[in-house]
Amino acid sequence: MDALTASTPSTLKEFLMRFGPAAAALSLFVAVSSSVGNASDYAPDPRAETLVADGQAQLAMGDTQGAIDAYEAALAIDPGFTDVYLELAEAARADGLQGKAIRYYREARERDPENLAAIAGEGEALVEKGAISAARENLSILQSMCGDGCVEALELSAAIDRGPALVTAEVVSPDEDVTQN
Repeated sequence: MDALTASTPSTLKEFLMRFGPAAAALSLFVAVSSSVGNASDYAPDPRAETLVADGQAQLAMGDTQGAIDAYEAALAIDPGFTDVYLELAEAARADGLQGKAIRYYREARERDPENLAAIAGEGEALVEKGAISAARENLSILQSMCGDGCVEALELSAAIDRGPALVTAEVVSPDEDVTQN
């Protein structure tokens, strides 16, 4: 009986030491696999979707500040709604704020690195800002992800071919009645 009781704790210890790491690795694998499957099932808050639709309508009417306000409210309700960043970027571009638009596109890309609309939109904003070489880098990323024929790559390629918009200054003659500054 002494030999049986003396060997049981060491056998149990040996069993745990032998199979414990494999069991821990297997349980970690199962936990990660199950969380990856749930990550793509994101459903945005319906209130945020309504605000995004309101913002799109306001942007279509030319009210960029009203659209930005609606998008920011949607983001406050649902911070995980990545599409709001794309809408904010479009509103910023419509307002002539390409730098801000680029920041929103990059935020969308951080959240979803394979978001083709974010990559293409950032590239178009870079073209509008005059950063053609950076826009070409975005085009090469798009082409590696979806090929030369996808809509986003074609639109960005066309924007690069057009180049940045030329800004001209209007000559204004000074008012001769000014006597004091």
